[in-house]
Amino acid sequence: MITDSLTKGQYDTVYNFLSLVIASQLFTALFLLIALPRILPRYRQAITVAIIVCGIAAYHYFRIFDSFRASFVTEAVGGEGDYTQAVGQSFNEGYRYVDWLLTVPLLLFELIAVLALARSAQKRLIRQLIPAAALMIILGYPGEISGDNGIRGLFGLLSTIPFVYILYVLFVQLTKSLGNQPVAVRGTLSRLRFLLLASWLVYPIAYLLPVLNIAGSDAWVFKQVGYSVADIAAKAVYGLIIFYVARVKSYEDDPEFARIEMSKEDAVAIRR
Repeated sequence: MITDSLTKGQYDTVYNFLSLVIASQLFTALFLLIALPRILPRYRQAITVAIIVCGIAAYHYFRIFDSFRASFVTEAVGGEGDYTQAVGQSFNEGYRYVDWLLTVPLLLFELIAVLALARSAQKRLIRQLIPAAALMIILGYPGEISGDNGIRGLFGLLSTIPFVYILYVLFVQLTKSLGNQPVAVRGTLSRLRFLLLASWLVYPIAYLLPVLNIAGSDAWVFKQVGYSVADIAAKAVYGLIIFYVARVKSYEDDPEFARIEMSKEDAVAIRR
């Protein structure tokens, strides 16, 4: 689904949302990097992966941002007119799929890592979730770049199969592991799966817009805004929640570590 022209309002909307994603991913990664020593070493792998996810997303959104600016230009003075497709330029949606191919499996690995399960259980979940996540993205891409709605629908259906399997593992098999988690984080971990589900559902909705004969500049802008909001929720917000879970579990695992960390927080509060 490609549009040939955008009003100034539509251009500014996409421009601002792409900027918002870049800022969200960059500064979430920076915060997590600075805060890494505030959790126990056994949980730092999960947060390191969250930093990598946000870094990958920020890089690709820089590329998406540059592609967007190069693809739509205006001859109006002060940029007040409509923006049309530049000659010899096209908006590269492929950057998103490269990003998702890398980050979606890593998002699932974050969740597995912060659970700190027994090695056998951890390996089993990795074998179940990571290949399915990669397959879901790979199968979706041919439909995304196709102008044929039949092909788009076919690959959309094929990519739904690993998507449903991932949901089965998250909501059925992973539930068995939640009982071994501290009471303080069980509810958060359970809701975290719904955050993934809610953010991921934006993608198939946007994917199916051309199949439903919903096109034009408004639909294209909705698609870009939807992807942007979903990526903030599924990467930055998700990463911050993973950090919260790791911090609570660190306190639960090591009371002495908790005492030291709380004393640091009290000292900062007193200085304020």
